[in-house]
Amino acid sequence: MTVIILVAAPEGLRGHLTRWMVEASAGVFVGSPSRRIRDRLWELLATRVGDGQAILIEPAANEQGWAVRTAGRNRWQPVDFDGLVLSARPRKQLNENRHPAR
Repeated sequence: MTVIILVAAPEGLRGHLTRWMVEASAGVFVGSPSRRIRDRLWELLATRVGDGQAILIEPAANEQGWAVRTAGRNRWQPVDFDGLVLSARPRKQLNENRHPAR
């Protein structure tokens, strides 16, 4: 099973995704496209997401059984930590939130 989440992405991208997946909720697409189709959809999303965000969760041969790809303006980034995928917030954003400009 593959899940793609779009936030503030161009409307045209949704049409490309609905050919292969079902939109379960606004911006959340679920389906089981082949690896080739999933990779091509991701290439399209990554190049056209603009100021929005795109997250792809896909099956993987690891301990968790899934992998994450992100594109666009995501605040959190997937990080490999001894074979586990964790979400990390970039240090620059952490410092900006602790010491806001005056």
